Amino acid sequence: MTSEIALRPAREEDVSLIQEHINDPEQCGEFSWFGWTSGLRMTERWKENRLLGDDYSILMVVRGEERLGFVNYRRRPLPPSGHSWVLGIGMFPEARGFGYGTEAHRLLVRYLFANTTVHRIEAETDVKNLAEQRALEKAGFSREGVTRAACFRDGAWRDGVTYSILRTDPLP
Repeated sequence: MTSEIALRPAREEDVSLIQEHINDPEQCGEFSWFGWTSGLRMTERWKENRLLGDDYSILMVVRGEERLGFVNYRRRPLPPSGHSWVLGIGMFPEARGFGYGTEAHRLLVRYLFANTTVHRIEAETDVKNLAEQRALEKAGFSREGVTRAACFRDGAWRDGVTYSILRTDPLP
């Protein structure tokens, strides 16, 4: 079932859907709600580069024409002159629990290894976000450890868990 999904570049009509998701605590869920934003940054990014930048990009997760969510990747510098990608994901509530997030991670990893020279891809999640941790592990990521007070959310600093996958790791 999950092999039916694909990643595609965002379209202009996707920008408002992404922003709506980010600005709705019920939609984005307990581990992704960081307060309301104006939406101007997303609109400016769309106008600047169609959400496909050198340092930060967003792709839609789709099944046919149905939009299931989105993934993003941002550049993290690695000394002395390299970088890794750090992944993020936002699945729409009706698409959760079907394995689409796991498959979206797999597709994004394959895309980044095929189209960039990066050797390391990372993902970070809340230490209590067990569903995301399972999805990352099923997608071939290795748990590296807990980062204390990694994220401020809902009035408190929260611990995070870092995962990674290397170009030399077997892909599931």
